[in-house]
Amino acid sequence: MTRTDTSAVTQQAQHAPALIALDWGTTALRAYLLDAQGVVLDSRASSAGIMNLPRPAAQGGFDTVFDATCGAWLASGAQLPVIAAGMVGSAQGWMEAPYVATPADPAALVAGIVRVTTLKGLTVHIVPGVLEDGALPNVMRGEETQIFGALASDTTLEHEPHGGLIGLPGTHAKWAVVSKGRIERFYTFMTGETFGALRDHTILGRTMRATDQHDLAAFIRGVDTAKDAGHAGMLATIFSTRTLGLTGQLKPEQQADYLSGLLIGHELRGLNEVLAREQADLAGKTLRLIGNDALCERYRHALARFGCHDARTVAHATERGLHRIALQAGLIRSTSSAN
Repeated sequence: MTRTDTSAVTQQAQHAPALIALDWGTTALRAYLLDAQGVVLDSRASSAGIMNLPRPAAQGGFDTVFDATCGAWLASGAQLPVIAAGMVGSAQGWMEAPYVATPADPAALVAGIVRVTTLKGLTVHIVPGVLEDGALPNVMRGEETQIFGALASDTTLEHEPHGGLIGLPGTHAKWAVVSKGRIERFYTFMTGETFGALRDHTILGRTMRATDQHDLAAFIRGVDTAKDAGHAGMLATIFSTRTLGLTGQLKPEQQADYLSGLLIGHELRGLNEVLAREQADLAGKTLRLIGNDALCERYRHALARFGCHDARTVAHATERGLHRIALQAGLIRSTSSAN
């Protein structure tokens, strides 16, 4: 075989399917077909999260969704390993994967993997979530995999004094302190869910007018209101969403953005107060964000008001994390890092 032929065979082998990786949450499933280096060869999306199965889990609901989503990748008879993270490992999931305790590294997650066998005899390896125990316990499922995916592709945070910081904006926003490749501790803020509840189920939403345009000035006004230590806190400021409208200082189409800024501002103010106990704060800090681009952009604007100007978004954190854990678990072998 010539050198050119050998190179072609090697390249073909590098891009051969090697792993099925599942990000299976409460409301949705995202499936990835990866090669041995973690390159995404194909992906599938489904609205069949663990609470949206087409039939009860006890009657094969998880198997039905898995076959519908990933069946084509297995149609040739390929015996690809499967790894899954997220709420699929919760008590309501396919099989419960008990939490591992902080500080947690990829090796701890690998040790906590549980295995479920599909009706067709395929083994699915389910990654556990992470628990920080204490007077106010904290848990995550799925975010731990994204965090390790981010650390695999960006070593900047390893050099941060007092530990690196990774934020995952969303319904239940998470902020994780990472050091030496481990999740040391983390905080959960119910920012997104609180925004939806206040907008849709309280008097605040009565004077709002929906719009496709994002009003940055109104958003920043909300952030700055929350940031002002002279105010009494979130419960004392959220009603201003209505009163600023009643007094003509906020237009109906600005009020949702103001409320969003107010809640994110209170989240960052609380985070700043926690960091202050460790002789640190957000000002000048390098951190990374994982999540929806538009939402992460909002957080960047808000973080800038707290003096943080280095908050880049990490792309492909989920699939990188699943690939990294699969490597450490010995499900696949690779001689190079993911692209």
